[in-house]
Amino acid sequence: MISALRNFSRGTSSRRKIWGLDANVFSAGVASFFMDVSTEMVYSLVPVFLSSVLGVNKSLIGVIEGIAETTASLLKMFAGWLSDKLGRRKSLMLFGYTISTLSRPLLAVSGSWGMVLGSRFVDRFGKGVRTAPRDAIVAESSDKRELGRSFGFHRAMDQFGAVVGPALAFLVLALRPEGYRTVFWVSLIPGAICVTVIALFIRERRGRGVRASAGGGSEGPARGDGRALRRVRGPLLAYLAVMAVFSLGNSSDAFLILRARDLQVATAMIPMLYLVFNLLYAVFSIPAGLLADRIGRRRVALLGFALFAGAYAWMALAGSQASAWGVFALYGIYMGVADGNGRALLAELSADSRRGTAFGAYHMVVGLAALPASVIAGVLYDRLSPAAPFWVGAGGAALAGLMMLALVRMPASPGRAPRRAGS
Repeated sequence: MISALRNFSRGTSSRRKIWGLDANVFSAGVASFFMDVSTEMVYSLVPVFLSSVLGVNKSLIGVIEGIAETTASLLKMFAGWLSDKLGRRKSLMLFGYTISTLSRPLLAVSGSWGMVLGSRFVDRFGKGVRTAPRDAIVAESSDKRELGRSFGFHRAMDQFGAVVGPALAFLVLALRPEGYRTVFWVSLIPGAICVTVIALFIRERRGRGVRASAGGGSEGPARGDGRALRRVRGPLLAYLAVMAVFSLGNSSDAFLILRARDLQVATAMIPMLYLVFNLLYAVFSIPAGLLADRIGRRRVALLGFALFAGAYAWMALAGSQASAWGVFALYGIYMGVADGNGRALLAELSADSRRGTAFGAYHMVVGLAALPASVIAGVLYDRLSPAAPFWVGAGGAALAGLMMLALVRMPASPGRAPRRAGS
């Protein structure tokens, strides 16, 4: 992997291919791999660290996670718009990954929930800055008919990192059963590698939108007159509305982890539980992207909502450790099917000249719902029952699927005229 990147750095062609992918897509995937090694070493342990070591209740954990994710989401909109305005995406991407890496020492020395909140805030600040510019780079470096493949590869690399991260955390905890802080310190190393990959191997692409597919014409310059955005505004805004409804029931994954602990999954096994989730997420990402390129992204999105509803309903009914493992497996399949496809679908619905803004809007809508979703889930968990937040999530996914069927219409495929009624 690193050897392939090194070979790319010696070349000068902006359209150099690595493993059949544009070099920017490949490099973004490698960077995400290392950052997710770092992030998932930490993330799977933070709820347990807060609950077991610092004695924080579920409602406050929901507030901490909600504030962190909402911070990221507000910044995603601004960072996406700014990358369009400046025509420079790499610098924002690099800054965001650097900030997230620097949050690890604060977490490692945390002695109160306020310091954990500070660390999560800094980490999500970095995520908010980097996500929309990074997704725009992937979209702009891809042929339009291969958006599913490109985003599928990126999400697969991201999630293979999320497999390695919990495995490393498990090894550290096996050697030091209470070594949470050691895990947090070690997570600095893959974060630093991620930042190095971006600095050396990502190439800025100024003035370009998504490339037309082979045999097609150019889609036009990246800075247009906005007419393309107006053409897709209806489907784009409808899709954002669907995702807002879905996200209100999609509380922080911290509650899945806490529910697994309630079902007697041992603390040392939590990273392995998350490893199973991330492994299936990674394995299904590329096949799901290829499937979406073939049968349509809207259909794959509907499949994703169905899988999510099934996973959350199962967790609401779960009564054993085996059920917890099964839920995390199904949830991993859902993420593999839905995550990359959602980004590719957004790229298809958005205009070239404002793609960063569109990705920022998408992430902002999803993340703004994270605060009320997580706060409500925490209150329901503490005051009603552990099953309640999962029933809410399953219902939200079902409603989102119905809205998708009713409201979201896809634009005509490239190079194909829309079909007229009766033709």
